[in-house]
Amino acid sequence: MHTSDTGLHREPESRFPRLPMNDAAAPPAGRWRTLLLALAPLALSACASLAPDAGVAPVEEAARQQLKAELQAARTPQDHDRIAARVAELLRPPLSADAAVQVALLNNRGLQASLQSLGIAEAELVQASRLPNPRFTLGRLQRGDEREIERSVGFDLGSLVTLPMRRSVQLQRQQGVQRSVTLEMLRLAADTRKAYYTALAAEQTLAYRRDAQSAAEAGAELARRMQKAGNWSALDQAREEGFLAETRLGVLRAELQRTSTRERLARLLGVDDAQALVLPERLPELPAQAEARVGVEQQALQTRLDLQAARAQLEASASSLGLSKVTRLVDGFELALKLNSATAAPRQTGAEISFEIPLFDWGDARVAHAEARYLQDAHRAAQIAVEARSEVREAYQTYRAAHEVARHYRDELLPLARRVSQEQLLRYNGMFIGVFELLADARTQIGVVNASLEALRDFWLAQADLDMALVGRPGTTTLGAAAADADSPRAAAH
Repeated sequence: MHTSDTGLHREPESRFPRLPMNDAAAPPAGRWRTLLLALAPLALSACASLAPDAGVAPVEEAARQQLKAELQAARTPQDHDRIAARVAELLRPPLSADAAVQVALLNNRGLQASLQSLGIAEAELVQASRLPNPRFTLGRLQRGDEREIERSVGFDLGSLVTLPMRRSVQLQRQQGVQRSVTLEMLRLAADTRKAYYTALAAEQTLAYRRDAQSAAEAGAELARRMQKAGNWSALDQAREEGFLAETRLGVLRAELQRTSTRERLARLLGVDDAQALVLPERLPELPAQAEARVGVEQQALQTRLDLQAARAQLEASASSLGLSKVTRLVDGFELALKLNSATAAPRQTGAEISFEIPLFDWGDARVAHAEARYLQDAHRAAQIAVEARSEVREAYQTYRAAHEVARHYRDELLPLARRVSQEQLLRYNGMFIGVFELLADARTQIGVVNASLEALRDFWLAQADLDMALVGRPGTTTLGAAAADADSPRAAAH
């Protein structure tokens, strides 16, 4: 490299303090501190190696703590074989809610794809923790009989200086990826549990709809015979035929709902044959009391993974902003050692330093970009905190209301429907009412049972939403559909 003066402005030497040239010029403590600071990036680079678990360990621990379930990343054919054997064991009938969640964690390919992003983040962290390789340059020049060979070894000093900061930024990003994948895993578990309860409810609903169809068919057949005998009006007979048509339509819709819910559950479980799933005949019983949870808002602020991920992203943006400010003027700073030899001339040795001159780009655009990204992440984190508190309040109130509705059906409406049915049967045996009044009461009772079933299903869905709201964004369970459905059979019966 030529060292002739180019006339460019030189920075004052006061901005670049010189290191002491001999041991006597610096205090012992200062020398050791300087040496440690110089060797710290080298130590970080030497310790950078890929983790055997590819960064999956924190997500596996979250699965054990939050779900009491096992999580395993499938990377090799042996992993796939172990997972397949475990899934086949879990799918043995009847399938429970916990077993369904475990199958989804092991067999859902979407989750497996997300687990691979942990390996990507781990590789990026290791890459950011390593120094760039030295650059070797070899040149050969010839002029007549004279031959000149240039050799140089270059090293990027800028990467050495900024290595700790770059590693810190990437570490924060890796932690954000881990939280995001953990949140996806917990959301998959919540969705699977909700799909499981919905599929069970669809099975029971279909059974009750078929019972209603049997009652309607009996009533319609009796009405046809009595109308043919002249003991029943054409209007009343038409009403019974209309009710039969409605119940058949209800069965068709219930069959479609059963197929749809089974297919959704199969997709979450990652299985091919939805109809091969063997489910229990009934939903779990309603707990005697709704679980009282105190301080759900504060708990959500501490345990919500989406909020933790937003905070981690905010910290990463802050570190990136600091790195942009540090490197805004000098983005590349390289040291090269030279060894030149020429024909009939002594060897040349020396060093060369190269760096960018901030003549056109002063780095202000990169700093502004980093500042805007930091402010964006700050506002996003604040909004997520507001939404988290609101969502957990709504989920808790919905959970308690769903329990109250289901308890009301279980303790009041169903016993009343049974009492009415018993009284109607006594009246029929005493010939005070006819068979059509008895069939109408049976249809009314079936409608109340269907509504009670939907209320019980809504409770289990609301509980899954509440559990999810404490760790991430929940789903929504709407109450009131069961009560509306309960009125239609009663109105049709009258």
